[in-house]
Amino acid sequence: MGVRRRVRDALIQVYERRLARALEDADVPRHVGVIMDGNRRWARAIGEDAAHGHRRGADKIVDLLAWCDDAGVQVVTLFMLSTDNLRRPDDEIRALMQIFEEVAVDLSRPGRRWKVRQMGAAEVLPAETVAVLKQAEADTCDREGATVNLAVGYGGRREIADAVRSLLADHAARGTSLEELVESLEVEHIAEHLYTRGQPDPDLVIRTSGEQRLSGFLLWQTANAEFHFTDVYWPDFRRIDFLRALRDYSARHRRFGE
Repeated sequence: MGVRRRVRDALIQVYERRLARALEDADVPRHVGVIMDGNRRWARAIGEDAAHGHRRGADKIVDLLAWCDDAGVQVVTLFMLSTDNLRRPDDEIRALMQIFEEVAVDLSRPGRRWKVRQMGAAEVLPAETVAVLKQAEADTCDREGATVNLAVGYGGRREIADAVRSLLADHAARGTSLEELVESLEVEHIAEHLYTRGQPDPDLVIRTSGEQRLSGFLLWQTANAEFHFTDVYWPDFRRIDFLRALRDYSARHRRFGE
């Protein structure tokens, strides 16, 4: 078994290097969104509890960000917890919040290059978790590396509702009448109030675990995104899986409706 594994690993490394070389002159997505799915099923398959799966999934994040750095990706949005997920058992949610806090602290520690941003409905999260996420954001705001959006307590419909609410409040403060707003409202005006304002929309969305749906992830921003679905559970996601996603992306002709 040991010999088989060594041979398999050697072949994977050769294939990985070949993929990386093939992508040297390929188009690179500026913004990659990742739906990190399959932690619980991965844990269940090896007889562990959900918290173990979530922790192993969290351990994969730094690897992913390093691969994105190597590829030249500028923005990475990690879908870590949806508003729907908050209905899970209390003990699982508590464990998840602790893991998210540890991720934020790890990404913001000295020596890291990434700019961390909290993204989601902060009011649905524990105050301690929000404080840790916001501190990570403040500690990394001046960094020059890629922006990393941590989507915790995130829902795509809620984001759009929040954007419209923010837009209306902004115009109310300016004294704009409802009739004037209706007459002047454009798509980009709503985009200016999204959680991702100021960032490019995702070019590529990756979802692990075999599921082929968005689950409310960046509903507005993914109008022109490319999608890559893989059967691999998130804790088992490897650089070769990431390179395959980039290869698929580079092979597509993005027409944007033309």
